Amino acid sequence: MIDTFDLLVKTNFPSIKRTDLETLQVNLGYLCNQQCLHCHVDASPRRKEIMTAETVADVLRFIEHRKIKTLDLTGGAPEMNPQFFSLVSQARNMGVHVIDRCNLTVLLEPGFEDTAAFLADNKVEVVASMPCYLEENVDAQRGKGVFHQSIEGLRLLNKHGYGIADDLQLNLVYNPQGIDLPPSQDVLEPAYKKELKQRFDIEFNHLYTITNMPIKRFGSTLVSKGLFEEYMQLLKTSYSNDNLPGVMCRTTLSVDWQGYIFDCDFNQMLGLPAGHSQEKTHIIDVIDSELKGDDIAIMDHCYGCTAGFGSSCGGALI
Repeated sequence: MIDTFDLLVKTNFPSIKRTDLETLQVNLGYLCNQQCLHCHVDASPRRKEIMTAETVADVLRFIEHRKIKTLDLTGGAPEMNPQFFSLVSQARNMGVHVIDRCNLTVLLEPGFEDTAAFLADNKVEVVASMPCYLEENVDAQRGKGVFHQSIEGLRLLNKHGYGIADDLQLNLVYNPQGIDLPPSQDVLEPAYKKELKQRFDIEFNHLYTITNMPIKRFGSTLVSKGLFEEYMQLLKTSYSNDNLPGVMCRTTLSVDWQGYIFDCDFNQMLGLPAGHSQEKTHIIDVIDSELKGDDIAIMDHCYGCTAGFGSSCGGALI
């Protein structure tokens, strides 16, 4: 895989600073039952990196001490970490809102048959990857057969009340094919709802459109196809200053599987430490630190969050 780090270091992206910390986004490991082309984590069934029980305990200590409002769990497939269920239960007992970034197909894997019921019992918000409502597009991006498995996963979540009951939020994620920016989230969401309802009787709450980042597996693909510069030019010419106040790194702290902190999940994958630090910092070492006002580490990939309608883990920014 081609590393795009050196292609992104030099940047004229505007400087940004942290505001109040609201969300802790925790990567529980890179192990996944899928291997998607657009994955900025380079997750796969072959990955061995996984957060230990000791590091999970550090995360919970930080959440309680800092009174974190939202715990956003990602991977890989976060559910494949054996600590996932305990972490969710303890966070919910603290009154924390928990988000599970689910690939849907993991709900059908042997040993995970009760996961959907567990998520519903704990009122966990599910954010599920669903790059299209057409089989050929999904399978091209995520692997042969993934579309039908994803539909079954959505049906299972609907069966447990997700997308139907007010307190069981089911939100889907759209990623573009190729080197395009996402279309309007407000326009695409009704189309998704209509097609999934008519074709499969599936319901969900919201659609999030997320721009593909020029790093890891997707970045490597761009370079190998000679499209990296073209994609970066698209991101830069589509920059909107209106997106800058809403970028997720202002209110979110990203934690990797070893417990080190980063300004966002993308910086984590690039190994870019939080702020201007030259070395990685563990979450416990900042448990009493005032992070508000700290500089956020930036490189050229940051244009991916501010292009077009904007992009964050919660979808479009404007």
